[in-house]
Amino acid sequence: MFRTLDIYEAISDLWPDIESIFSFESTAAVRNRAINSLIKLGDAVRTMLADLENSITKDASKISVPGGGVHPLTRYVMNYISFLSDYSGALSDIVADFPMEVPASMPEAYFSSPGPDDGVTSPVSVRLAWLILILLCKLDGKAQFYRDVPLSYLFLANNLRYVVNKVRTSSLKFHLGDEWIEKHDAKVRQYAANYERVGWDRVMSSLPANAAAAMTVPEAAEWFRKFNSAFEEAYRKQSSWVVPDSRLRDEIKISVARKIGPAYRRFYERNRAAVSRQAGSHGIVRYAPDDLENYWSDLFYGPSGGSFSSGSSSRSSVSSSGHGGSSH
Repeated sequence: MFRTLDIYEAISDLWPDIESIFSFESTAAVRNRAINSLIKLGDAVRTMLADLENSITKDASKISVPGGGVHPLTRYVMNYISFLSDYSGALSDIVADFPMEVPASMPEAYFSSPGPDDGVTSPVSVRLAWLILILLCKLDGKAQFYRDVPLSYLFLANNLRYVVNKVRTSSLKFHLGDEWIEKHDAKVRQYAANYERVGWDRVMSSLPANAAAAMTVPEAAEWFRKFNSAFEEAYRKQSSWVVPDSRLRDEIKISVARKIGPAYRRFYERNRAAVSRQAGSHGIVRYAPDDLENYWSDLFYGPSGGSFSSGSSSRSSVSSSGHGGSSH
C-alpha cells in the first residue's frame, strides 16, 4: 500500500506541472493517462484498506500471549496504521467517499462509529480511528482466551496502552487528538483497576476490616495464616505476568501497594509481637511490610524478572512449598 501511495502522491504533486506542460489538445492523452493513473491507484488503495479491515476482523488466531503481553496483531496493525497516518494528504482524496461497513462480529458496545464525540472529524481521521476500533474489538475477544480473569484485564490494559502510546508518539496524534488519547488512557486505567480488584481481592479480604482492632492471639494468628495463603497464591500466579510499559507497571504496583500495604502494616505492628511470642508460632508471621514492597517491585517483568532468587529467605519460601521462617 505504501508504494502505491508514494506513486499517488508523486503524480498528485506533479499534476499542476502536467496540466501546464500538456495543456494543448494534442497532448490531452497525457493528461488523461495521469488522471486514469490516479483513479486506478486510488481504487487500489481503497481495496487494500478494505483488505486490511477484513484481515483484522477475520483474524481467528487463538494464541494467548504469555503473561498477558502485547499481542502481535496489536503491534502489526498499529505500526501499519501509524505509517498510514503519514499519507494524510493522499488518503484525504482517496477515502473521502469511501463508506465504512460495521462488521457483523463487532459487539454492541462497538457499534457507534468514531466521530465528533471522540474529537475525530476529518475523513482520514475517522478512517484511522475506525481501524483502531476494529483492532480493539478483536483484542476484547482475544482477552477471553485467558482462564485467569485478572490476566485478561491485564492483557487489555497492556494492549490498549501500546495503542495509546503509538498514537501519542506518531502522526496519529494529529489525526485523533488529545481528547481521543485521554478517553482511551482512561480505559487503560479502568482495565488496570479491574485487574487489581479481581487479582488482589482475596488478599485484601484476608485482613480484618479494622486492621488496628484489638483481638486475641489465636485470632491474630489465624488472620496471619489467611493473609499468607492469599498473598502467596496471588504472587505465585502472577510472577510470570508482564507489563511492558514502565509507566503502567509502576502505576499498578503503587496502586496495589497502597490498597494492601498500609492495612497490613497496621495489623502487623499491632499483632506481630504477641503472635511471635506464642509457643509453636514459628512461620506464622512470614512477612514484614517491607517484604511485601520488595515482592511487588519484582512483579510484571515476566518469568525472568519476578523470580524468587533475590536472596531473601521469605521470598524463597513463596516459591517453594509456601513455608518459611518468620520475617521479623
